[in-house]
Amino acid sequence: MQHAGNGKRKTLEQKQTYDAIIYHLNKAQQVINGLKIFTFDSFEQAFFENRNIADSVSFAFDKYIDYLRSNKRISTAESYNGARNSLESFKKKITFAEITPNLLRKYENWMLESGRSITTVGIYLRSLRAIYNQQGIDSSIYPFGEKGGKYSIPTGKNVKKALTVEEVAKIYNHEVPVNTTKEMARDYWMFLYLSNGMNVKDFCWLKWSNIEGDMLTYIREKTKRKSESTHIKVSLKPETLKIINKWGQPSMVKDAFIFPYIKTEMTSEQQYKTVKQLTKTINKYMKKIAHELGIDKEITTYFARHSFATVLKRSGATTEMISELLGHSSVLVTKNYLDSFEDDKIKEQTNVLTLGFSQAN
Repeated sequence: MQHAGNGKRKTLEQKQTYDAIIYHLNKAQQVINGLKIFTFDSFEQAFFENRNIADSVSFAFDKYIDYLRSNKRISTAESYNGARNSLESFKKKITFAEITPNLLRKYENWMLESGRSITTVGIYLRSLRAIYNQQGIDSSIYPFGEKGGKYSIPTGKNVKKALTVEEVAKIYNHEVPVNTTKEMARDYWMFLYLSNGMNVKDFCWLKWSNIEGDMLTYIREKTKRKSESTHIKVSLKPETLKIINKWGQPSMVKDAFIFPYIKTEMTSEQQYKTVKQLTKTINKYMKKIAHELGIDKEITTYFARHSFATVLKRSGATTEMISELLGHSSVLVTKNYLDSFEDDKIKEQTNVLTLGFSQAN
């Protein structure tokens, strides 16, 4: 009886093995039939991936996000991941075949009804368009465009984020408790403002080798992968040097970081989280300082960059010079940073139009 039982069990195992082989052979054939061009790499990806590699939007997003992470572009990867998750929340298992102008309009309305801004809609759909463009899909069904019933990605209203030079002076002179996180946040924000509107990531990556005399020269982290990276030159003011001396970590090693945040042994993800947390800390205390000063603006680190550009523009600096100091790729980019003049300045300058009117009456 035992021998007969073993025989039955063996027969069952053989049948299960046979069924598994047939299943995988059929799946392999389906994958091969679905590939436009056969390569072992694409076959392996499709065979072991439950989603359809040829049409799955989330799969395409994930592959590009993995590529970004492997190239240490963590911030961009997070942005694409946000777009991917949003689209999946809107419609599960969405395919490229479903990406039509009508569906994109429905997604835009869904986002706005969910309380998301038109700016966020634009960011997410530009990410989707970039992923779509990578797929080599027939151009006759391309959903994005300005004419012919295509979907035009919205551009959010450019909300200006600049302070007046008087408001910046109030922040600089504002008394805060000494040796506190609040003082540090204010000083860091002032450093960003005085350093050509530097962003927090570049701030964290500054090394002592970037300083020579009263000049600081650096390359923006976001442009280091480009073949022609622009060197940004910063004139170090006494106020800037004071902040470095107060919060910097002294070192005889020129390759050491000035501020105590980035460590060489950190992973790209750890570096990204460190920069993000410092940005949140600065923003948190700057909003408190703005409230204490009666400045009715939600001040963030972005304000430092916009304010630097706008204050220079109001002082008479050319847009071309400001563009160079910001490290922009074109003057057109710089114009978006330049705030409009205050209402009282407009009134003051246009008073000339009615000079002598009262005497004439």
